[in-house]
Amino acid sequence: MKFKAIICVSLLSISAGLLAPISEAQAQVVVGVGVAPPPPRYEVIPPPRGGFVWAPGFWRWNGRRHVWVGGHYIRARPGYRYYEPRWERGDRGDWRFRERGWER
Repeated sequence: MKFKAIICVSLLSISAGLLAPISEAQAQVVVGVGVAPPPPRYEVIPPPRGGFVWAPGFWRWNGRRHVWVGGHYIRARPGYRYYEPRWERGDRGDWRFRERGWER
């Protein structure tokens, strides 16, 4: 009997986790780097696609150098606004990378 109760509670907690909205699971990752990113590259944006948002390319830090990640379309999320990844200058002169994401 006790075993059945444990199984039921486990299944309920797993199913609740699967049904939780994705927006609640987002976390902001910040990477600090001592080297400024290069200027953005010019990209030709393909024609608009219904239900998608253009995510422009950006420079990502791979642990040793900046690497270009090309722009692409991502599926739109109704009721949310997409914000682009960006590099910001930190208080100590380092560069901080803010991941892309969605906000209401």
